[in-house]
Amino acid sequence: MPRHTSVTPPSPQALVELYGLEPLPREGGRYRRTWAGPERADGRPEGSAIVVLLTAEPGDYSALHRLPTDEVWHFYLGDPLTLLLLEPDGGSRTVVLGPDVLDGQHIQFTVPAGTWMAAEVADGGAWSLFGCTMAPGFTFDGYEHGDAAALAARYPREAARITALSRP
Repeated sequence: MPRHTSVTPPSPQALVELYGLEPLPREGGRYRRTWAGPERADGRPEGSAIVVLLTAEPGDYSALHRLPTDEVWHFYLGDPLTLLLLEPDGGSRTVVLGPDVLDGQHIQFTVPAGTWMAAEVADGGAWSLFGCTMAPGFTFDGYEHGDAAALAARYPREAARITALSRP
């Protein structure tokens, strides 16, 4: 019979060291690519996977951006992660990634291609470790950084959050 043992949560610094996480340019957070598939004719990998750490420290969030293909977000450890989604049709919604699946949190969520997205550790949390996978894989050429003023004008109900989750 397996023995149940409780696990002490790691510190963010221990995760940075364990995974060799580095700052993610422009978007924010710390990340490392853990897998990239074979290169396609267009230069993109067939697929890619990254692991990302965000903390509740000021300025540590995933800034508004969008990608040309679907991106699957996976919750791993820590506190829930709030994901702001600004949809191409003008709608918006918030999705929470976290362990409490019976209360509406997601351990896996797919953000459709062309959707503006940003993420931060949920209120009251300290850090979140999560991953993202894409097929075809991520390249920085496909990353489109959000413009706070333009997005706030298009999604006025979310203007305060857009401002808070944007960086130049």
